[in-house]
Amino acid sequence: MIREHYENGNASAVELICDKECTVLEGRTWAGQLSMMKDSIVFIDEGNEFVLSDDFASAIRNTDNYYVIVTREGIASLPYSVEEIYGIRDSGKYGTLKRTYNEFYHLFATNLYQTTDNRHAVRPERLIAEDSDSGFQFFQGVCEKNGRMTCISAHGKSNIFSVVIRHLSEKVLVVADGAAFGSEMEKLMRVIKNYPNITLYLPESFEWLILRSGVIEDSSLREMLKNPENYIESGDYFSWERYFTSQLIRITQDSYLRYAKRKLNPAYLQEKIFDRILAVMQGINLNSQQSISGELKSTEPQ
Repeated sequence: MIREHYENGNASAVELICDKECTVLEGRTWAGQLSMMKDSIVFIDEGNEFVLSDDFASAIRNTDNYYVIVTREGIASLPYSVEEIYGIRDSGKYGTLKRTYNEFYHLFATNLYQTTDNRHAVRPERLIAEDSDSGFQFFQGVCEKNGRMTCISAHGKSNIFSVVIRHLSEKVLVVADGAAFGSEMEKLMRVIKNYPNITLYLPESFEWLILRSGVIEDSSLREMLKNPENYIESGDYFSWERYFTSQLIRITQDSYLRYAKRKLNPAYLQEKIFDRILAVMQGINLNSQQSISGELKSTEPQ
């Protein structure tokens, strides 16, 4: 319908109401088409295999478009958020009438995924972190202070599934960047449904956890974290994780909490600091001194 409207205008009998240009990307000439698309909502229907390629991921990296991709497969080359995966289902609103409407719904709508009894906090035996950068170094330090957990790195989101499979008999907590974990969700959720001892925690990113913790005083943070979509320019940042990292580095550059992605500043392992960061992870107990309320609170941002 969008294609018909784009090509034939009013003659298409399709009325399109949107504040932004809407267009369709498809076929073998997609790269040439994409080069002419600016500040648009780009729709890509299923069957266009180029969305799975590294060439496509590279081509859209510095564009300022918003992409709606219809596919049945995860796209490993794109860092899309868990929160931005939708399913299409028939609503059946008209009962016996044959006409149905398709409606979107969140497949994965929270950043804490588990099938265990939700009345009690998660207390893992092993923590699997997505990478080996500052996030892993932080959780490794927490586990060493805790004394009852071990922490390992998966060395990348694409390796998490295979690492989890090797630890199915343990109480495992997987911590990964939800802002870029979309392509890995389907297979991880199949494991979690069969192994209630596996819990998946997906904050937007480790940097988001620090910004949410309140350890950094900045008057603009609260509003940005509440509505990040109003601040993140897609032409500058390929994923929300990169934006949060950039903001944390900028805000802390002249303070004792100066942040670096590759190597964790030891200041973040001071007890008062890491306690406040861990407090953001409601429903999860990683601190041997942390009190347990017995209730799993909402993990949605306040």
